[in-house]
Amino acid sequence: MERVAVISDLHGNATAFLAVLEDLRRRGVTTVYNLGDVAGKGPRGSECVRLSRLHCAVTVRGNWDDFLPSETPEWRDDAGWWWHNELTPEDRSWLQSLPLSHDIILSGRRVRMFHASAKSVYHRVHARHDDRAFEGMFAATALTGNGPPPDVVCYGDIHDAFVSTYRSRTLINVGSVGNPLDEPQASYVVLEGEPDGERRDPFGIQFVRVAYDIEAEIAVAQSLGMPALQPYAIELRTAVYRGQHAALGLLDGVSS
Repeated sequence: MERVAVISDLHGNATAFLAVLEDLRRRGVTTVYNLGDVAGKGPRGSECVRLSRLHCAVTVRGNWDDFLPSETPEWRDDAGWWWHNELTPEDRSWLQSLPLSHDIILSGRRVRMFHASAKSVYHRVHARHDDRAFEGMFAATALTGNGPPPDVVCYGDIHDAFVSTYRSRTLINVGSVGNPLDEPQASYVVLEGEPDGERRDPFGIQFVRVAYDIEAEIAVAQSLGMPALQPYAIELRTAVYRGQHAALGLLDGVSS
């Protein structure tokens, strides 16, 4: 029986990533697949790139990996340029070279991994989705390429872990390691199955939550002078997306 980890959305949070890597070491899981968004939002994107290259068998490209390396976007604000410049030229080149999709076989099931959807790294499928959105995640597209349809799809992007099974197909969002928006602990998934097995062989899905030192991560961001520090700190502490901070009164009396 083989056990593999699927992680996503590190977003420059090396504190959380190191905690997850230590948790994987304790569990004896050595094969790690990364669903992208390695850098941006957090202060140590370059370190997360280094750790991803060192520890992940495959990293697929996320939307931040796609746009952050670019030198030309007119819309980029000070924070965006800070995250861009924190990466080395080699980091940016590596992020731009990442594949869009990757398949593995476990217990006779084809497991497909991509960042956001089969349509695009920018096309979002939320935990509350309709049947059409579910079907689209299993489609053969320009992003996934031709080939047998998957039985299981793992994705990231929304930072909200869940699993949904319908007519023998399973959709898994693995959550976020570095910027979870469902609860303030790093999230990842362990898949278990026979690599050369059949459909009748056992197949397991385990969601794992890992506590890490959130205040230490915020202190690193502050010491490095990272812009957009306050919304980052609130997101890590509360797991509430920054677009909702003002409406929920989270900006009042919260120190950075």
